Amino acid sequence: MRISPEYRKLNLQLHRSNPDYGRAAHAIAPMVVQLAQETGAQSLLDYGCGKGTLRPAVLALAPDLDVSEYDPAMPGKDSEPSPVHLAVCIDVLEHIEPDCLGDVLSHIQSLGLGGAFFIVDTVLAQKTLADGRNAHLIVEGLPWWHEKLNGYFNVVVAQPIIPEQPERVLIIGVPLSAA
Repeated sequence: MRISPEYRKLNLQLHRSNPDYGRAAHAIAPMVVQLAQETGAQSLLDYGCGKGTLRPAVLALAPDLDVSEYDPAMPGKDSEPSPVHLAVCIDVLEHIEPDCLGDVLSHIQSLGLGGAFFIVDTVLAQKTLADGRNAHLIVEGLPWWHEKLNGYFNVVVAQPIIPEQPERVLIIGVPLSAA
């Protein structure tokens, strides 16, 4: 199971009640486009797209990229996605129910045929769910995430996005068969 029905409802409620929740990915568009160009990716999937701000930002920089979106908690973006060259998962994994993380990572692995690009926050969120829990259900450091993702991808980059923000990490993985 990738998301429980109860958690899907909580996420949708947070998206509806907080206009800023699920909007920050557009700021990462230049990094995503650069990686797509460097790897020759022609299609990418914004996995856990939230309100969908990454797609228009990427297309403004690289209009020839085929960009699709998937978010199981967002009506209209919850259809099963097709495989792509590059799966992009920005500020999503820390929101996954811990018992569902393996299924989610397997799903991403099956969709990102050329690899995956992850940004993960490693500290508590400033937002809470309606049931009182912190919006970041998994709060672990870079070594933990590196090890977890390395079971699904060959991790080729694992580092803070910028040294001044060590709590926000970038992880890039290529398919296990590419070792």
